[in-house]
Amino acid sequence: MIRRYQGTGRMSRVVVHNQTIYLCGQTGRSAGNTIEIQTEEVLKKIEVLLNEHGSNKQNILSVTIYLKSMDLFQGMNSVWDNFVIDGYEPARATVEAQMAHPDILVEMSVIAARK
Repeated sequence: MIRRYQGTGRMSRVVVHNQTIYLCGQTGRSAGNTIEIQTEEVLKKIEVLLNEHGSNKQNILSVTIYLKSMDLFQGMNSVWDNFVIDGYEPARATVEAQMAHPDILVEMSVIAARK
C-alpha cells in the first residue's frame, strides 16, 4: 500500500510504501544563515517527519545531500557527524547542485525504514 502525505499538487512531502518512508527534499532556508545553521534546521525537520511517520534517525537507510557549493562540505559535515549515531550510519551521497532559491545552502532527501 502507498500512502502520500502533505501533497501540494506537485509533490508529497512524505510517501510511505509498505515499511519504507520517503521524504522529499528538506531545506533550511533562513536567509543569511550559515551552512551549519541550515544543516541543523534540515536535520530537525527530518527527525520530526520521521517521528510523525513511525521512524527515527536510527532507521535512515539513505540520504542524498545537495549543497549549493562543495565549499560548504566541511561545515555541513561538522553538523552531520554530530547527528549520526555510531553504528547507524546511512548510505549517503553528496553533490553540488543549483538550488531552487538563492538562500538555500543545503537540501536533503531521505529514505528510511519504519520501526
